[in-house]
This record gives sequence, structure tokens and C-alpha cells, in this order.
Amino acid sequence: MPTSTFPRTPLALAILFAFGAPLAQAQTDSRLQADPDTVPTVVVSASALGVVSDDMITPATSLGGGELVRVRESTLGETLANQPGINSSHFGAGASRPVIRGMDGPRVKILSDGAEVQDASTISPDHAVGFEPVLAERIEVLRGPSALAYGGGAVGGVVNILDRKIPTRVPEKGVEGSLEVRANSMAREKTGAFEVTGGSGNFAVHAEGVKRDAGEYRVGKGWEGGKRVPGSYKDTESGTVGLSWVGERGYLGAAYTKERTEYGIPGHNHEFESCHPHGDHLHCGGHDGHDDHDDHADHDHEHGHEEVPVVKLDSDRWDLRGEYRNPLPGFAKARLRASFTDYRHDELEEGVVATSFMNRAHDARVELEHKPVAGWRGVVGLQTTRRDFKTEGDEAYVPPTVTKKHAVFVTEEYKLDNWRFEAGARHEWQDIRVDSARFDNARDTDARGTSVALGAVWKFQPQYSLRAGIARSHRLPTSEELYAGGVHLATATYEIGNQNLGKETSNNIDLTLRKFEGNTTFSLSAFRNRVDNYIYAHTLDNHEGFQLVEYAQRDAIFTGLEGELRHKFSKIVEGTLFGDYVRARFDASSEGSRNIPRIPAHRIGVRLNADWQAWHGMAELVRVGKQDKVAQFEGTTGGHTMLNLGTHYTTRIGGVPAQLYARINNLTNELAFSHTSFIKEAAPLPGRNITAGLRFIF
Repeated sequence: MPTSTFPRTPLALAILFAFGAPLAQAQTDSRLQADPDTVPTVVVSASALGVVSDDMITPATSLGGGELVRVRESTLGETLANQPGINSSHFGAGASRPVIRGMDGPRVKILSDGAEVQDASTISPDHAVGFEPVLAERIEVLRGPSALAYGGGAVGGVVNILDRKIPTRVPEKGVEGSLEVRANSMAREKTGAFEVTGGSGNFAVHAEGVKRDAGEYRVGKGWEGGKRVPGSYKDTESGTVGLSWVGERGYLGAAYTKERTEYGIPGHNHEFESCHPHGDHLHCGGHDGHDDHDDHADHDHEHGHEEVPVVKLDSDRWDLRGEYRNPLPGFAKARLRASFTDYRHDELEEGVVATSFMNRAHDARVELEHKPVAGWRGVVGLQTTRRDFKTEGDEAYVPPTVTKKHAVFVTEEYKLDNWRFEAGARHEWQDIRVDSARFDNARDTDARGTSVALGAVWKFQPQYSLRAGIARSHRLPTSEELYAGGVHLATATYEIGNQNLGKETSNNIDLTLRKFEGNTTFSLSAFRNRVDNYIYAHTLDNHEGFQLVEYAQRDAIFTGLEGELRHKFSKIVEGTLFGDYVRARFDASSEGSRNIPRIPAHRIGVRLNADWQAWHGMAELVRVGKQDKVAQFEGTTGGHTMLNLGTHYTTRIGGVPAQLYARINNLTNELAFSHTSFIKEAAPLPGRNITAGLRFIF
């Protein structure tokens, strides 16, 4: 009698891999337990008011515990890329930022437990985010009135990364922590990470670290560039030491983090080094007139086989955090978040430093949560930021600048029966001083912006809620948008800043209908965001994919849908249908192309989860549509379908709680491209790959 009649195809074997163990009728082992690292994610820490997720005005995504362990990737953008409404900028393996509702860069603010992550990632998509996802305890994404506490310019949203680097309590058993090892077949990646907290009395100390070694990653079948993306490797070393004093009414602590990362920049083309503007036209390789575009068309691409440039990132960061309950009469809590970052990354070509980016910045914020006054509970606060940014070398296309920002903000809530109301306001002052010797006729700029938001949640039935929010916010132009001037080969552009830029004004409406209890739950959100004087890189000319861009302003409209529907078929199996769509275009009264570049295509997917005792299994099928609503000089991107499978097992090894996990992404090895990427043709999405890991929790 045959041992199995299950068909031995790759798909069938993978389904057995994902669901065979969870559905097997194994005997119960009393040592098996629920995920020992599951973190209750009911309170959204990124909300200034610490609001329960069911009461948030606008959609909030929170990933923690075993769920975060299963989806983590080597970059923040890829870790969040499969959440509804969130995509990734995908710049090879080394760099990617979250793209939220079609917005990225400075419109998406990234925080480390409430303090801004100060790196160079908002300047260009080839610059990595200065945080290691493997060390995150929880990652939150939110929009709406609470986000105003962190910046009026966060039109897309706020990503808050919670970590353990500064202890907030003394471990009950004296010592606690975790140890994790993982590997990935796609890039021959090997990663190890640890974190440990110990303490006694009123003091606690924490240490953590991660080391990653990943080679060039493999893409789907049929790519004309080969099997792997040249230069798409990433090596990371990061470590933190933190110390806290913990008392009955709060804590005060500090931490130091050192990060060193090296990664390649795919798609770099030296053919365009000689390109420069004459008026609103590009000249590449000569001064004969605009026709030299054609003269260069048969260039032999002599640099095509050179090694790609390499980024060597070196960052030192100091954090100070504190919280004190009942600090003053009438106030429930005081919070302090402060950081100082000394960041530098060098871009090397053939082993020689060609360009350096340096950013010395500090960020400090103080919040006071007041007790209810006439039924209103709220937070008032102050924030100040200073950023000293410099570039040197061949691609120093942004002059040295010093940007100072100061802000005051307030967020208030009021509850009445089945209603919860929230209001927020923020006023910012920005002052930018520029080194005029590096930019012709450069002048210092001063700007102010005021942002306000209102929202309400109505629980009109025991299991249902309707949420609505409106916001009017100002985003002040960045120093790069004002003063850029030079070749930027990573994005294949020659960028020209515009000192006449004014502030953006975003007018946003957000509606969400939710069913949050029962066997069937769902969340459906619709939004419309009209941005007056939207700042964008306007393409003036194009030469073989190299673009001359000048920062300009036009009115724009972003509309979209995002949601998910979950149904529990049994105690073991649950299914989820999810998707998102965003349409972004300039106002009809504007001249030229109406489509905004690099807007993600629509997605729809279905996911099946199974839980049996200590086993978890997942199968996911995601369809990404074709994006043909493109801007001038922008090519269309075909759609693709991804099949992903995963399993997770919780047990004890030597009496220590442990998690074993594995997943297969892109099982069918489909060749896929990301429309949000500047280098989509040079760096397709990863092909079929297997990730496996083991995590101990003690």
C-alpha cells in the first residue's frame, strides 16, 4: 500500500509543507503552547494619546510578535510591502522605504519609538533607512489627526518602529531576551541577531545586535539581465547598548547604537556623467545642439560591465527616552524623546570614494498629557529638530544646508456614549540656511505651516463602527527640492531645485467602515486627498532614460480604496481577502501629462491561515495589476501574480521557548517588476526563495 497518494508536484509539495503539519491529527504535547512572543497590539503607541486600535480615527497597521517574525525582510519597505495601502520603493536589496497610498520620501515619516530616524533616505531612494527590522519589537503605521504630533508633512503617513533598546521595566526574572538565526536561499543570506535585558533594583541594562551577510539576489525566470541582479548584495552590522533607571512612576534611559552597512547600487550608468542642461534641454557628450541625443544612441556602453557603485554607511545614534506619571497637578503623564545622529555614507566606485553624504541631526520632543477637562483628554507638546546636511564629491548635487524646525502641537479626544471625537493641530516654523558658494544665487528660506484635523468614530452597532476624518495640513519644501543642482546617476536624473517653491496644502477626507467582532470581520477604507501646490520632479527632457527634472508645483488629487475581509471557517482555518487601489493625477486644469509617476498598481489577494496546537500555516496568492496610467517619459509595468507559503512552529528546546519558521515567496518563480521603483528594469523583484529561521525566547 503506498504511503501517500498526494501528487508530487512542486505546488502540491509546497501546500503540504504549509498546511500538512497544522492539519495533521497529532497528539497534544503539553509542552506546546501559543506563540510565546505574541505581543498584544491593541494600543497604538504612535498615537499621541495611546489609543486602542479599534478607536483609531483612520486605519492603523500594527505588526508584532510572531506575525512580525514571519514577514520581516532585510529592509523596512519590503517588510511592510504586503500590507493593504503600503508598497515599497524597492531599490535592489540595500534600500527601500514604505510607499503609503502612493506617497513616499519626505511625505512618509519614519520614527524610532517616537523620535525621527535621521538618515539620508528621504533624499533619494537608493539611500537605506537607518534601522534594522530584525531588531524591531513592533512596527506601526498610521495616518490621521494623531499623526500631526509628528509632522504636518507626513501626508502619506507615519511609520513608528518600537524597539527594546531602552528598557522601560526591570525584568521580573532578572534577565530576558531572545536569540535568532535565519537564512534565505534567494541571496544566500545568513543573519544572526540577539537582544538581552537584565536588571536589579531600579536599574536595567539592554544589549542587542545583528549581523547579516547577503549576496546578489536571484530574480524570476526569463529576465534578459541574467539570473541575479549584479551588485545587489547587502552586509550589515548593528549593535546597541542601553541603560535605564526605572521607578514606580516612570523611567529615564539612554542608548547608543552603532550601525555599519555595505550594499550595492544596481542600475548605475556612467554613460550619462557628461549630461548637463542647456535651458530646458539635455546635452549629453557634446554641444552641437539637442540632436546629440541621436548621436549618442549607438554608444557602445563601455561602462556596462563595470562593477556597480557600493554604499558604505556608518551611523552613530544616541537616544534619550523618559516617561513620568502624574508629574504636575492636572497632568497624567510627561514624555520625553530625544536623539542625536551622526550619519555618513560614502559611495565608492571601483574602490574609490566618489561621493559622500553626511547628516548630523538632533530631534527632541516633550509631551504633556493632561487629565480630562470638561470631558476632553489630550496631549500638548513641543518639538525641535536641527539637520546639518552636506555632500562632497562627483555627485554632490545638493549644497550644504542647515535646516531648523520648531513646532507646537495638541491632540484632544472626547467620548460620548458610542462616539469618540478627536481633534489635532500643529504649527511649524522652518528655517533653512544654504551654502551659497555651492549654488548660484542661493538664498536662505523661512517658512511656516499650520495643520489641523478632525475625526470621529461611531460604534453604531456592537460589532460595527464607522470612522471619518478630515485634515488640512501643510508640508514645507525640503532643502533638496529647493536647492538641488546636478547629476544623480542612481535615479538617472539631472535635478534642478526651485527656490520659488511654496508650501503644499493637503486636504484629506478618510472614511472607514469596520466590523471588528464575530466569525466574519472586515475593514474598508476610502480616501480622497487634494494637494494644492503638490511638489514633484517635473521632467523637462529625456535622453535614453536619463531625465532632466526640475522641481515644480501643480495641484494633484489622490483617491483610493484599501481593505480586507476575514472569515473564520472553523477553529482551525481562517481566510482573508484583501486589496488596495490608488489613483493619483494632476488637476484637470493643469497643462501636460496628468498622471503622477511611480504610483503603485492595484492589488488583490487571498490568504488562508491554519492554526493547530503549536503549528501555524499560511498560503497567499496576490495579483498585482498592470500599471498603464503613467507620466510622460515613464514606461508601463506589467502585472504579476505571487504565490507565497509559510509555516511556523512553537515549541520548547531544552526547556526554552522557541519558534521555528519557514516560508516560500514567489513559489512559481515569476519575473516581476515594481512600478514604484526608479530602477525597475535593472532590479526586478526577487524570484522564488526560501527563508527559514529559529528563534529562542528566554
